[in-house]
Amino acid sequence: RTLTAVDSALMVIDGAKGVEERTIKLMEVCRMRDTPIITFVNKLDRDIREAVDLLDEIESVLKIRCAPITWPIGMGKEFKGVYHRLTQEVWLYEKGRGEQLWDPSRVSLDDQEHVRAALGSFYDELMEEIELIEGACDQFDVSAFLKGELTPVFFGTALGNFGVAHVLDALIDWAPAPSGGIAQERHVGAEEPKFTGFVFKIQANMDPNHRDRVAFMRIVSGRYRSGMKVRHVRTGKDIKIANALTFFAGDRERAEEAWAGDIIGVHNHGTIQIGDTFTEGEVLNFTGIPHFAPELFRRIRLRDPLKTKQLLKGLVQLSEEGATQVFRPLDRNDLIVGAVGQLQFDVVAQRLKDEYGVDCLYEPVNVTTARWVSSDDPKELERFKNRVSEHLALDGGDYLTYLAPSRVNLNLAMERWPKIKFSSTREHAPGKRT
Repeated sequence: RTLTAVDSALMVIDGAKGVEERTIKLMEVCRMRDTPIITFVNKLDRDIREAVDLLDEIESVLKIRCAPITWPIGMGKEFKGVYHRLTQEVWLYEKGRGEQLWDPSRVSLDDQEHVRAALGSFYDELMEEIELIEGACDQFDVSAFLKGELTPVFFGTALGNFGVAHVLDALIDWAPAPSGGIAQERHVGAEEPKFTGFVFKIQANMDPNHRDRVAFMRIVSGRYRSGMKVRHVRTGKDIKIANALTFFAGDRERAEEAWAGDIIGVHNHGTIQIGDTFTEGEVLNFTGIPHFAPELFRRIRLRDPLKTKQLLKGLVQLSEEGATQVFRPLDRNDLIVGAVGQLQFDVVAQRLKDEYGVDCLYEPVNVTTARWVSSDDPKELERFKNRVSEHLALDGGDYLTYLAPSRVNLNLAMERWPKIKFSSTREHAPGKRT
């Protein structure tokens, strides 16, 4: 969900693995908003796949054109550095400098003698590859980048702190200014003087000593000032934000002021939900904060049945963070957890134990996929609920969901119930159920 609150994004590709399943999902979020993307291919100090193959995969799988800005020279133990297409310089890699801020040596490509001495047998290979990429690869175009149609690609090794500076320079030079936001009522420009913002993430227990919950808010327009009063649109109440936070990695500090495009953390005592809008009085509801249907499902069972209340509380709060999704079947007292990857199940079980004192285990469940269901015909929706109730559940936000035991079952249900809409995504809409 963090991607719904950014104006541009950095996509890191593992040079050995290429495009991974999670990357495809995140790309779908970026494509919903045409978010500009900068790409960094990592781990050049290890044996990776050929650069050309990686670019082909990015273009074919993620459906975005690639314009390599730097190009790798060797890999693994023979990694020599990168060639920078725009400056026509060779940047030379040195091992053992990853824990330092260092300025790599660079040589102009026109200085053939020094380049050949630095690269040795890789010189001729580099010259051939330069000819190849200049003829076959896209040239970088800022307008196409800002439209989300083209991504500049950089190569390097984050662990070796090499190539990272190129990415940071690109963010400074090319990333767009804050773009405002789209509300149900109107478009809100970042330059507007009055404060508006929306909550895109809630994190529980960031401070284990206080069991706090922090709502992360993207400021869309105007200026935040410590102690200012804002309207919580969903509840219609005015609240005072006196202790907003800013974050840098694991550090936090109090924010005295913040501007359009900034992210602030607001202490949440259970009254703030993802998707909530805050303004200086105007009624606005920002859109574009999606849920995606999970791909893996498990039934969760308590070792101590007396802690059912703590389990449900923990699952709902963790689902708010996006760590997992929870479904409560209408016809039985099960709790089903949905996730994108296997690791999420392990993380949730550990956090339930550490943060909520709940010890649980997972069991297989006959669910293959989930779809949120709705209809413009209330009578048809009620008939649908009565006929297929064994497959229906409520998610953590009390949205009606169809839990299909197989893809075949889902396809048959969609054919038999043409007036029912089956959605693979759900947007947060406070105060509404769609």
